[in-house]
Amino acid sequence: MSNNSNYGLQRRDLLKIAALAGATAAGVSAISAQPGLAADELSLKGKRIGISAAGTDHFFDLQAYNAQIDEVKKLGGEPIAVDAGRNDGKLVSQLQTLIAQKPDAIVQLLGTLTVIDPWLKKARDAGIPVLTIDVGSVNSLNNSTSDNWGIGKDLALQLVSDIGGEGKVVVFNGFYGVTPCAIRYDQLVNVVKYFPKVELVKPELRDVIPNTVQDAFTQITAILNRYPEKGSIKAIWSAWDIPQLGATQALAAAGRTEIKTYGVDGSPEVLQLVADPKSPAAADVAQQPAELGRTAIRNVARILAGQPVPRETYVPALLANKTNVEEITKKLGIG
Repeated sequence: MSNNSNYGLQRRDLLKIAALAGATAAGVSAISAQPGLAADELSLKGKRIGISAAGTDHFFDLQAYNAQIDEVKKLGGEPIAVDAGRNDGKLVSQLQTLIAQKPDAIVQLLGTLTVIDPWLKKARDAGIPVLTIDVGSVNSLNNSTSDNWGIGKDLALQLVSDIGGEGKVVVFNGFYGVTPCAIRYDQLVNVVKYFPKVELVKPELRDVIPNTVQDAFTQITAILNRYPEKGSIKAIWSAWDIPQLGATQALAAAGRTEIKTYGVDGSPEVLQLVADPKSPAAADVAQQPAELGRTAIRNVARILAGQPVPRETYVPALLANKTNVEEITKKLGIG
């Protein structure tokens, strides 16, 4: 059998695996149906709910933050919403302030675990129920999240399939202390180890906040200078899609659109690039941040009503690629 035939079989096999992985992820999400009170029976009347966000400068963060505020009001409660603006010192301070105000519950949206976990514990010790969004803390009664194991696996399988199971991949890995980013990265590594011809370029790049797009643009421009030959780099991966945006812009500016980019979140500007057949943005896993925010607040209402909730509640994520991106954006209501 020719090498070309082997390549074709490998690619078809990878696509089958990716399709199966997607179906499995959907199954995991499907079994997270909530016990107890139905959504229309929930109430937060007379309750004060603290909502702490690490920041709201990203599409995902802002959508989840605003949805929590709206859902607390819809259920008759009073939201106490605070935004740390991506400043860890301010994040600690706002958690201290919330604990002192003794709300009926606190929901933490994102944040580096080593920074926030001592304060989530203090809230629990003070008798305040703590819930989280995208934070894997032992001090959280419930974490509303996407299935980040499935996200990481599905995105990695899509990437490996697209590059034919071989080639160098540039990786942004600046936020391993943030649980979802760590899980997605670990899943990339887990998939790649079964494809010995795929190489993660070392040293890995570190994405930053703020100025994420410009910084990613600068770092990728430098990488392209190190690897000037077409084909020397096959793909660029990031745990969220704002570094992907900067990387994609850098590739377009350098005329290196043969390199494919991958990310997570479903920011509208990135999905637009995925929809462009000429853009190197190959795939973006779209989360549903507003639904995550609403789910967290509904779980607060369940807990305060004495109802059981699971340790984690999964909200389905949707893998958008060149083939299905229009369908995904319509489903998300942003296309």
